Amino acid sequence: MPAPNTDHLIDTLAATPRILAELVATSDDAAFDKTWPGEWSPRVVLAHLRDDEFLVMRLRLERLLSEQTPMLMPFNETEWERTRYTDRDSLDELITDFAEQRAASVAILRRLTPEQWQRPGYQPEIGELTITTWTEHWVEHDQTHINQIRASLGLTN
Repeated sequence: MPAPNTDHLIDTLAATPRILAELVATSDDAAFDKTWPGEWSPRVVLAHLRDDEFLVMRLRLERLLSEQTPMLMPFNETEWERTRYTDRDSLDELITDFAEQRAASVAILRRLTPEQWQRPGYQPEIGELTITTWTEHWVEHDQTHINQIRASLGLTN
């Protein structure tokens, strides 16, 4: 049972797949490939969210739960983008894959005890953190990329 102040964080993370599916439904497939200098296309942002869910977000959560004050290394997004697996980049697959990965993450979060929410770790780009502050970062990460997709598609926030 999550601590009362974490319910909103979990609910917000649980809503992201629906929000992304709604964004996919608002535009045609080609709109997700539009790029700007220095920015990922909306399709790549969706792939990033999908891959980041299990390569970074949930993996860090699992480490925070299973290790004593783990050192969580930065994730090289540039290298990920350069070498990423692109065979499952259809919009339907991206949304389905992300939703499945997110459901697994949310299931873990929903089972945490209040004490577990305070388990510590360290990440050089963030500093000292707990599962609570990591989850707050996770929510901010989602919102940043949702806003990025909306802007790329010409949708208002």
